[in-house]
Amino acid sequence: MARKLISSGSPFEDVMGYSRAVVEGDWVFVSGTTGFNYENMTIADDVVNQTEQCFKNIKAVLEQAGSSLDKIVRITYILPTASDFELTLPVLKKYMGNVKPAATVFSAALIDEKMKIEIQVTALNK
Repeated sequence: MARKLISSGSPFEDVMGYSRAVVEGDWVFVSGTTGFNYENMTIADDVVNQTEQCFKNIKAVLEQAGSSLDKIVRITYILPTASDFELTLPVLKKYMGNVKPAATVFSAALIDEKMKIEIQVTALNK
């Protein structure tokens, strides 16, 4: 299978020179995805709504790649404010509760202070 690059249409992708996702063989590698609604480039003020939007964005790109949320094998959560993680737990359970991928969580500054969470995933596409 040839390498396939997938874009969400976010202007960040062109500015930075990256793809929202790369399909290589049986794998889909999804870039760190934030809570921006890429259709209108808006972002909610709170971490819960941003987390929900992250999963909507990830779901859309995985479907473009021929995959789905239930094929995620690894997930990384990055939050600038570690104490916000607890607030995201109901959303994480909603989307990943039955999938149970290998997971890592860490706290680090994100490139834009409006961003409250960034999520990166690796999934199978078969």
